Amino acid sequence: MAIQTSPCEPWPLDLDCCPAANEADEETVEKWRRVATTILFHLSGRRWGPSCPFTVRPCRRRCLDSQPLAASWSGSPWVPYIGRDGNWYNASVCGCSSDCSCGELCEVRLEGPVHDIVSVQIDGVELPPETYRVDDAGLLVRQDGGCWPDCQNMGAPLGEPDTFGVTYRVGLPLDDAAEAAFAELVCHLLKGCNGGGSCGCKMPANVTRLSRQGVDQEFADPTLVYSEMRTGLPLVDLWLTAVNPYRQTSPSRVYSPDFRRPRAQTWPR
Repeated sequence: MAIQTSPCEPWPLDLDCCPAANEADEETVEKWRRVATTILFHLSGRRWGPSCPFTVRPCRRRCLDSQPLAASWSGSPWVPYIGRDGNWYNASVCGCSSDCSCGELCEVRLEGPVHDIVSVQIDGVELPPETYRVDDAGLLVRQDGGCWPDCQNMGAPLGEPDTFGVTYRVGLPLDDAAEAAFAELVCHLLKGCNGGGSCGCKMPANVTRLSRQGVDQEFADPTLVYSEMRTGLPLVDLWLTAVNPYRQTSPSRVYSPDFRRPRAQTWPR
């Protein structure tokens, strides 16, 4: 199940370094903010957020979920494993679900990176934010002494008894460098929309050489720049090089059969 991580809202814009924004109306600025957000989101590898909120129905990882072989000895669960010395041993799982804790950690794994949690509800009741936290950008940990449901009725709509849902957003937080690059791109797009701003000139995209009043100027071939997933704008390309040096088109993912992935309703929305 692929998560839709496209931004719902345009990124924040600092207009101090963009005089062209003062020459355009608010509707036009908002339009090119959305365009610039989409462009930088995809060029940066679709990792920067926040995304639109979406809801999943997770399954809590239990002790034996990740074990391919388990046996019962006098009613207690045991898991055979090979030690570092090459010998077979029986490990009691007794509720431990992590090698970081001697007791059971009540946690569920979410597709991340998690930007923030909008809400968590169990049996139709929304939990206070202080009852949970996010570790490692993908583990939703219960911290009020309670635990997540072991299972739920997937046939019932969320909000009914015996249901469990998490609404959250994904994406890396935007820093000052991202916002500065975004402002440069928005300003560039606004100048193009207004015919080059106050100068009233806009060169065609395929111009590589310009001669005017005895002055010759050469420009990089824009088709080559775009093929490298760059824009030709210094600040924008510096940021893209820093955050996406290998020009990835999407985030890398690692899938493990040991973890049950959360379930999301795709229709009806």
